[in-house]
Amino acid sequence: MSAVSNDWNDQLKEEYGKEYYRKLFNFVKHEYETQIVYPPSDDIFNAFHYTSFADTRVVILGQDPYHNVGQAHGLCFSVLPPTDIPPSLQNIFKELHDDLGCYIPNNGLLTKWAKQGVLMLNTVLTVRAHQANSHAGHGWEQYTDAALRALNKKSTPVVFLLWGSPAQKKAELITNPKHVILKAPHPSPLSAYRGFFGCKHFSKTNTILKANGLEPIDWQIENM
Repeated sequence: MSAVSNDWNDQLKEEYGKEYYRKLFNFVKHEYETQIVYPPSDDIFNAFHYTSFADTRVVILGQDPYHNVGQAHGLCFSVLPPTDIPPSLQNIFKELHDDLGCYIPNNGLLTKWAKQGVLMLNTVLTVRAHQANSHAGHGWEQYTDAALRALNKKSTPVVFLLWGSPAQKKAELITNPKHVILKAPHPSPLSAYRGFFGCKHFSKTNTILKANGLEPIDWQIENM
């Protein structure tokens, strides 16, 4: 696993000496040696690489990486072109269109958001091919919880977009009154019509950021 080298390392370095992380490291190493695992090992920590701790002003929390060929690259919901846009991301783009008038792009690469300070974090950072949640319960949750606790201590406001019940369970980690939590059903086809559509989280996020003197996010993903 490639190390986190930016200011996130200062926030997470204590985790690397803990027993759970030693077991996690050995488990993940063995999985990559013996199974097909996503994302590629160099991309495991891309959420942290693309979005520094200091720059983080929005958090989108996913569950675990996409588990099919050519999809996952370390940012939740994002896929590498020319991969087809997955259904949940299609619904995210639909809500963006309805909320802010963004056109629906021909690709699902969300690095533009990450580079603007949107931390696109899965709670579990690896997965065995074609086996959703196969790496759950091995320690990643403790690691990403540590990241959320670090963000909770930030003195500048952070907007947390928690979609679906697994993400919303993490709300208990966010106790700092400076931060804002927005909740909605998951954008998957199974639940998007229960309230994700119409949640207007993207415009609400920008309103919150501007009210706190922070730059809004340019949510438009351009065609490639």
